[in-house]
Amino acid sequence: MISSLLSESGLSGVLVPAAAAAVIAYLLGCFNGAVLVSKYILRDDVRTHGSGNAGLTNFYRTFGGPLTMVVILTDMLKAILAVLIGAGMARHLLLNAPMIAVLGKYWAGLFCLLGHMFPCMFHFKGGKGILSGGAMALIIDCRVALVVWGGFFLLAVLSKYVSLGSIGAGASFPVISWLVYRDPIILLLSLLIGVLVVWQHRGNIRRLLSGTESKFKFHHKSEEGRE
Repeated sequence: MISSLLSESGLSGVLVPAAAAAVIAYLLGCFNGAVLVSKYILRDDVRTHGSGNAGLTNFYRTFGGPLTMVVILTDMLKAILAVLIGAGMARHLLLNAPMIAVLGKYWAGLFCLLGHMFPCMFHFKGGKGILSGGAMALIIDCRVALVVWGGFFLLAVLSKYVSLGSIGAGASFPVISWLVYRDPIILLLSLLIGVLVVWQHRGNIRRLLSGTESKFKFHHKSEEGRE
């Protein structure tokens, strides 16, 4: 159990690296690809278009083009870097135990998503965390990634609703995390991550239930897309 490993290292040995990892991961998460590209390269803030969300889908529906790949790479790489930093700090500053590294990944991933969703440098108005969360799952465990990504693509392709795939991915994350690790601390962190992702899609859930949610289509410039 992770809790027993943490108790062995002592409170002082846990708090400082945990706080440092949280701050670094949050700040990395604040580098929102859709906002950076639209605001500083295209000079047209994506949050003033479509759904107003600073996410990949709204960016693609609004602007399209090769800069979409820059958004993808930015949001994925920042999450990968945050998770690797969290794992490294947990492993080397706390205990050289595999499960501690896993804890570091979930911990840093949570704060990276908080930075992505609520970036302090962009008035706390960010994205919904699917791309960054998916990248985080890839680094955590291939089994977690397979379920999260598989569920996303299955639901999104069959329904043509990206939001439905995103909600399914967020909901499945704590389930597969528990099945893989069977640890209450990992479960708690994964629940927080999953709840955050689903909560960020609450508007999409309302539109799905009312039948007004937009289906995904290949890009044509429009300001009425919703993520």
